[in-house]
Amino acid sequence: MATLTEMFDASLAGRATQPALEYERADGARATLTFGEVDARADQMAVLLRARGLGRGDRCVVHLANGPAFIDLLLACLRLGVIFVPVNVLYRGRELGHIVRDAEPALIVTSAAHCDLFDADAPAATIEALEAMANDQPTGGSPERIRWDDTTPAVIIYTSGTTGRAKGAVLTRGNLAANASHLIDAWQITANDRYLAVLPLFHVHGLGNGVCSWLASGCLMRLAERFDHQRAAEWFDEFKPTLCFGVPTVYVRLLELAPEIQRRMGAGMRLFVSGSAPLPAAVLEQFRSRFGHTILERYGMSETLMNIGNPYDGERRPGSVGMPFAEVQARIVDDAGAAVPDASVGQLEVRGPNVFLEYWRNTEATAQAFRDGWFRTGDMAERSADGYYTLRGRASDLIISGGFNIYPREIEEVLLDQRGVREVAVVGAPDERRGEVVIAYIVTDDTEIDTAIDTASDAALRTACASLLASFKTPRAFIRVDSLPRTALGKVQRHLLPPWVRE
Repeated sequence: MATLTEMFDASLAGRATQPALEYERADGARATLTFGEVDARADQMAVLLRARGLGRGDRCVVHLANGPAFIDLLLACLRLGVIFVPVNVLYRGRELGHIVRDAEPALIVTSAAHCDLFDADAPAATIEALEAMANDQPTGGSPERIRWDDTTPAVIIYTSGTTGRAKGAVLTRGNLAANASHLIDAWQITANDRYLAVLPLFHVHGLGNGVCSWLASGCLMRLAERFDHQRAAEWFDEFKPTLCFGVPTVYVRLLELAPEIQRRMGAGMRLFVSGSAPLPAAVLEQFRSRFGHTILERYGMSETLMNIGNPYDGERRPGSVGMPFAEVQARIVDDAGAAVPDASVGQLEVRGPNVFLEYWRNTEATAQAFRDGWFRTGDMAERSADGYYTLRGRASDLIISGGFNIYPREIEEVLLDQRGVREVAVVGAPDERRGEVVIAYIVTDDTEIDTAIDTASDAALRTACASLLASFKTPRAFIRVDSLPRTALGKVQRHLLPPWVRE
C-alpha cells in the first residue's frame, strides 16, 4: 500500500493543473483551486508554521470552520511532522480548556473573533488569528518532503464526549492512508467523482473519510462551510455531485424538500453514505423511494476511522452497518473475551491498520481500550449468519432491569416508527426494586399527529411497545423534551438529558 505522502502527491503533483477544490469566498463568490494551487498553498503555510518554530511532534490546534485554510493547515502539519489537532468550532470555555491543557499545543489557529476564547487556558501556546496569518509573507524555501514513517502521529481527534470528558485519539499517517485506501476500493471512488463535502472537517468523518479520500483519489471536491438543507438543491444543481457523505440528520432534512427537487438531486448521484449515528430504517426506506438511492450505512469511530460498511455492490441491509472493510477484522465477544454465536449480542472488538495508536498521554485509558491486540469499541452488536453486523447500542448505555439486559436502540426503533415521534432517546433510571427502569425521552412532531387519535400519547406509545416488545422493555415513563442534546455530528449525549423525577 502507498504511503500517505505518495497517495496525496499522486493528486497534488500528478494532477497539478486539474480542478481540485470549489468553495465560496467570504463575499459569496465561488472560487476554484487546482491541485497544484492546493499544493502551493500548503507549502506556504508550512513555511509560516516553520517560521513560528513548529516541528516534528509539536501540536497545532485548529479551531476553524470549513474552508481552504483548514486544508492548508492540515497539509502543512503533515509535511512538517506537526500533529494536527482539529477542534469543534462550537466548543467554548470548559471544552476548549480541557483540550488545550491536554494537548499542550505550540500554536492555536482560530478566527480573530475567537482568539479570546483561549487566552486563559493556553499560557504556553501562541494564539494566532487566521486573518493575521494570511497577511504574512512566507520567507525561506519550501519544506523538504520528508518520507515520514507510517507510525508517525498525524492527527489527534478528541472523542465527542458522549459519556464524559473527551480523550485524544492519536491517528498515525498509516491509519489515514489505510482508511483512504479502504474507502476508495470499497466505494469505487475515482478521479471522475464529484464529492460534495457538507460535514465539518474538524470531525473524523469529514476529515479522515472526506478530505483524505478526496486527496487520495484526485476527484473534485465542493466544500460547504456547513450543511444547509435550504441550499442543498442549489448546490446539487450547480455542482452536480456524484458522491456525498452525511449523517442521519442530513438525510432527515433532505426528506423535507419538495418531491421534484428530491428526484432532481438523486438523478446524477452515484453514492450517498451515512454514519456517525444510527440511521433509522424508516429514513433509509423513505430516502430510497424519493431520491432513488439506497443510502450506504457504515460504522466507524474517532479511534478507528472506518471499520464496517454495507457493500457498494450487493444488499444494503436496513438497520445493519454491513461487513468489515478489507484488512479490518471484527469479532463479537462476551465480558470474558470469549466469542459469542451468531445472532447473539455481545461486545464488538476490531483490529487492523486503521486502528489508532493510543490515547494522548493516557496510558491507563489506552491499556483498558485493548484486549489481546483487539480494540474494545464499547459498542454492543450482533453478527448475522451471512456476516452482516448490527449495532445494538453502547455498552455504557445498556440497561439492566430485573436481571434482564435491555438495549436502548431496540426500543428507540419501535418508538420512531410511531407517527408523531420525531426523535427518541431511551435511558435507564435507578430503581430500588428492579435496579433500573426504562425511560424514553420524546421529541414530537405536532404536524404528524392526528388530532382525532394522538399516536404519540403515552398510552399509544405504551401500547405500541407492549405489542412489539417484552413487557420489561416498555418504558416506565415518556418525557417530552424540545430537543435531544447532541454532538456536532448528531450523536445523542444521554448524560445531558434532564433527570427523571419519579411521580
